[in-house]
Amino acid sequence: MSRLKSLIVPSVRCIVHRRYCSTERVTNALVTEYRNDIFEEEKRRQQGMVRRLEKIEVVHVGPNDPGTFIMNKNLSTPYHCAMHISETYTKYSVLAMVNGEPWDMWRPLTEDCELSFVRFRDKHPEEANKSYWRSCALILGAVIETAFKDTIYVQLARALELPIIKGMFVYDVDLGLKDWTPAKDNLRSLSLSAITMKSKDLPFERLEVDPSLALRLFQHNQYKQREVEERVQGGKVTLYRMGKFIDIHDGPMMSKSSLVSMFTVAGIHELPGGLCRVQAVSLPHDFYLHSSVWNKLVKRASVPLVGDLSTAGVDESWRETRSSAA
Repeated sequence: MSRLKSLIVPSVRCIVHRRYCSTERVTNALVTEYRNDIFEEEKRRQQGMVRRLEKIEVVHVGPNDPGTFIMNKNLSTPYHCAMHISETYTKYSVLAMVNGEPWDMWRPLTEDCELSFVRFRDKHPEEANKSYWRSCALILGAVIETAFKDTIYVQLARALELPIIKGMFVYDVDLGLKDWTPAKDNLRSLSLSAITMKSKDLPFERLEVDPSLALRLFQHNQYKQREVEERVQGGKVTLYRMGKFIDIHDGPMMSKSSLVSMFTVAGIHELPGGLCRVQAVSLPHDFYLHSSVWNKLVKRASVPLVGDLSTAGVDESWRETRSSAA
């Protein structure tokens, strides 16, 4: 394994901090609390590094409500700027554009900049659409990781970033189950969990961390450890947290979970090597479809997604990881 592995506490029995677990059995609920402790500690540490408040000039260059704001460097976010304009911007903005680059609504601003906001109904919504599908995949991961009983330990592998034309988003997962075929009631239950999650209006928090910390945070998940090592060349690993769910992704993500309207888990299909591919489809809160049209989209998203994917090479590496750990 990589040299980074030496930075992890070597004891396998310490996968979860002792104050959460008095036995050796690891559950997703305990691991979630462990991850959040690490995330919060690192978030406080980074915020504490801002020793002196420096001011930056943020110029809102959107088509409406132009203005200039004096904000706090490395603390203020586009969302804070939106609060100075109107509730419409905080409610409907999917993400921001900072000096022409896509930017998370909750990501601190680092310099003087020009700022605009992106919505789903803009003339050019490409960046909003891409961030929406990424974010829905993370919601799907959160649903899968919390849906099963404690006796089933779920390991998320990776959310594949597919072209929007595919009409779905997917998450490959290791359920540790053999020959399980989900019933319609199972899919319906997962879909309802997603709807409940989106209604909580949860923000997508971004945090950039050192690879060693990311490895420690995901030390219980062989697939995420592999993903961290793949991303280490960039120097930092980007984490996102929605509620208590934490995952790895470059982003940017949409501002909050309530931007989702309809959400259906359409199918779960077994892949060669033992992983399962969970497929789902969703609709932003600002759009409406007749039920017959929606049902057609769900049916399309339920068809097993196989063949030539842009990230198909990843699947083979995950199969190798799973086999080596078996």
